[in-house]
Amino acid sequence: MSIFLGLGSNVGDRRANLESALDALERDGVRAVRLSPVIESPALLPDGALPEWNRPFLNLVAKCSTDLDPESVLSLAKRIEAEHGRGDADKWAPRPVDIDILLWGRERISTERLRIPHPQLERRNFVLTPLIALEPSLTIPGLGARTVLEWSLELDDPVPLWMGVFNITPDSFSDGGELVDWTAIESRAEQAVAAGAQILDLGAESTRPGARPLSAELEWSRLAPVLERLVDKYEGQRLRPQVSIDTYHVDVARRALTNGADVINDVSGLTSPEMIELAATNGVDFVAMHSVSLPADPKQTLPADCDPCEALERWLDERMAVWTRAGVDLDRIIFDPGVGFGKDPLQSLKLLRGAGRFRRSGLRCLVGHSRKSFMKSFAPLDKQARDLATAGASLNLIAQGVDILRVHNVPLHTAAWLAWAHLN
Repeated sequence: MSIFLGLGSNVGDRRANLESALDALERDGVRAVRLSPVIESPALLPDGALPEWNRPFLNLVAKCSTDLDPESVLSLAKRIEAEHGRGDADKWAPRPVDIDILLWGRERISTERLRIPHPQLERRNFVLTPLIALEPSLTIPGLGARTVLEWSLELDDPVPLWMGVFNITPDSFSDGGELVDWTAIESRAEQAVAAGAQILDLGAESTRPGARPLSAELEWSRLAPVLERLVDKYEGQRLRPQVSIDTYHVDVARRALTNGADVINDVSGLTSPEMIELAATNGVDFVAMHSVSLPADPKQTLPADCDPCEALERWLDERMAVWTRAGVDLDRIIFDPGVGFGKDPLQSLKLLRGAGRFRRSGLRCLVGHSRKSFMKSFAPLDKQARDLATAGASLNLIAQGVDILRVHNVPLHTAAWLAWAHLN
């Protein structure tokens, strides 16, 4: 039987608590088939709660297989919670481990001890975000044909995922040359992951205006040693960050997947037949970014009189039809509107203002707006000012429900978001 469990922790070493709970579940017959990214969210508290209960949770969803029955899994979950120190105090109190049965196949169960689907899961941001990362098209028994992604459109407090930018190039527009040795890369990765980054995006070719395209071999020569060391660094960790490879070369993407990459970030929009075939034959996520030219050419943009959101929606509809015919699982495709890639500053701003509308396609949406030149009319050129402007834009994008934010300064963004979330 395929089931979905929600796990959370907001006391002690939260990540270690989640790892331990997953190990305990597996020892007793509940095996995690696939894990969502780990997200952080404010505690859900009733009026009159004690101030010390206001501790953010780490949450994840595990898609599991088991031969046990629902009541047995519930008893197992309660035992694991108790073994980790959860008492019988008020259910809102901080807890080292919290385990809920969210879904049990397509069954609807209501007993004295158990209700499945879990009550109100379609209203809980800390459940929907992990579920969407696993299966955006998943529906909830008893709640009609609406998918979990569609349910999330109604949230006023969405939880994003964070993708940290790692430009291992000498010539990227804002940070070229900063990450040319492993010591610098490892330090940045540790900071990003500690701050909450779920995805580390490695890029070895600058796509800034005027950049010189690289051969696939040269790009791979830059990426391979970093990918190998990151995979080794997190080997054996259930809750490790995903590693994404930013490339439009299918040979590089294929090698990366063979060597442990989890995501391919295709800045050419998943348009080549070879890359589409790769996406159709691998169960990993592919980001399809819209672009007019690569590298970005300021002289090649969308027509000045067009609505960029409508133009990209038409492009996306056409691409989705192509991907579907090729056998691509659309649950594994993430759309990136490509801010600055063939859009002038005003068009980029309009895309950002309407970014949430692209989720109506049924695909997850990623936005890479960090430090981009569209900010030049209201932010100075230095990185610190651009990071602050990017953080302000990120909060707006989160409010729109954008699923993944691709940013350089992860600690700044997650700190700003967590404060925003506590006040929202």
